[in-house]
Amino acid sequence: MTPAAKRVWSGLIRFGFRLLYNEFAFTYDLVSQIVSLGQWGCWGRTALRHLKASAGDPVLELAYGTGNLHLELNRRGYKAFGHDLSPYMAAITRRKLVSQNMPVRLSRGMAQALPYRSGVFAAVISTFPAEFIIAPETLREVNRVLQPAGQFIIVPNAVLTGKGAVEAGIEALYRITGQRGSSAQPGDIASMFAPYGFDVVVHHEQCKNSVATVIVATRTRNAGD
Repeated sequence: MTPAAKRVWSGLIRFGFRLLYNEFAFTYDLVSQIVSLGQWGCWGRTALRHLKASAGDPVLELAYGTGNLHLELNRRGYKAFGHDLSPYMAAITRRKLVSQNMPVRLSRGMAQALPYRSGVFAAVISTFPAEFIIAPETLREVNRVLQPAGQFIIVPNAVLTGKGAVEAGIEALYRITGQRGSSAQPGDIASMFAPYGFDVVVHHEQCKNSVATVIVATRTRNAGD
């Protein structure tokens, strides 16, 4: 594929994802279940296996999407807050929270400018976010709103490990849409987060016929110190 063709293809993929996160957000739950062979929920919940916050602690979910993990945070007794750029995702999540008689603590905007005071959250969680999650401005903001020793937990991806034709086809689809590439090594990830006040451990968590990657970044100092 020529460089020009790659740019066109990349633009089309980005446009497709923009639609999925916005005007077509109502299809997101169905699409995520199909492309994960029903494992999307398990992949997201792997973040909670590493969450050290106690019930009642404030926890912020960045890019909460259609709110399924957000509901789980509420069920487990955390004081859950959510921040997402998409008004369509916000509407879906709000409806789910209201239907479950759960508190609605949602804000809208970019992760690079969070509307919260410094040092308020015990943890920040984000599952399957876009590349904004590792932008320097995002990492500085997350560091700012976290309590000392607070956790920034990210599930960036998961891989189907089954050997069937369906799994192979879905993994090929991930590659075509740019969701598969050269995996960063744990040391590279740690180096990426270190300038912004985080120590990082990378985990690989098992779900049914799949493995999710979980990045656990612990706030050890102010960003830039």
